[in-house]
Amino acid sequence: MSTAADSHAADTPLIELRNVSKRFTGVEALSDVSLAVGAGEVLCLLGDNGAGKSTLIKIMSGVHQPTDGLLLVDGEATSFRSPRDARARGIATVHQTGGTIPLLSVSRNFFLGQEPKRGKGPLTRFDSRLADRVSLEEIRSLGLRRVTRPDQLVGSLSGGERQGVAIARALYFGARVLILDEPTASLGVKEASVVLQLVARARDRGVGVVLVTHNAHHARLIGDRFVVLIHGAVAATFARGERSHAEIIELMAGGEKLEELEIALARGAAQPL
Repeated sequence: MSTAADSHAADTPLIELRNVSKRFTGVEALSDVSLAVGAGEVLCLLGDNGAGKSTLIKIMSGVHQPTDGLLLVDGEATSFRSPRDARARGIATVHQTGGTIPLLSVSRNFFLGQEPKRGKGPLTRFDSRLADRVSLEEIRSLGLRRVTRPDQLVGSLSGGERQGVAIARALYFGARVLILDEPTASLGVKEASVVLQLVARARDRGVGVVLVTHNAHHARLIGDRFVVLIHGAVAATFARGERSHAEIIELMAGGEKLEELEIALARGAAQPL
């Protein structure tokens, strides 16, 4: 039998920002930003270069602290002093290259900084057998069947597969919120598709995903809710199906009408780049 407390817990966002602003010397990078990410949903954070996306995810991941406003985890006001604090609360960030080291093996990358050990005292050593087994099982559980050898160098993997190693690692070590920073940038169509499938599998496990991207097409394929940033402020929030592709592109471009831009270009009225 469910209780009111259970219902409240289910409705409480995993992570939330309320009226967050961030100022550096002479620059306001974020202004009054509010957003929330629930369990089992993908929130797409959209915006052009310089929109404030990087600053926002650095606040969520403990790199920066907000100048004003609140950061909440499971409904409780929280202050991260470092990325370690964020990771301890289940907030994991995977950057564009996955944060992997090309000249290390898959299993070494998977357990980098948290290596399993065997033996005691001076005989303590890396438990390669356990690391190989666990890393391969976890990676393949996300559907990456082309990664078949845990001793394979990560540098020999494709971009999508490297992202897969990093995502599987984050989930294995307890990520409840997964922040993906431009994971499909510089990837071809096939590899981008691999990454979007990984995002869907993480969502299916009940993980809250923040997908940071400037690719509106990829966002529309996977996103449940969307936040568009322009010059550090929220320009729009909407759910899947509420905006067309053209409308999203228009928002990300700062609200300039696509039709007006096309007419200007046709007439040669646009300023040269």
